[in-house]
Amino acid sequence: MNIGKELLDELLKECKTPPDLFGEGGILKQLTTALVDWSLD
Repeated sequence: MNIGKELLDELLKECKTPPDLFGEGGILKQLTTALVDWSLD
């Protein structure tokens, strides 16, 4: 599987600071949660 640049651009368009990416409410935590939830369905 290859995650395209367009998808990454869309997911990260509002991330401006490191906490936006890695913080408590950051995209990394949101993606991890979504992937775990998806895999358990």
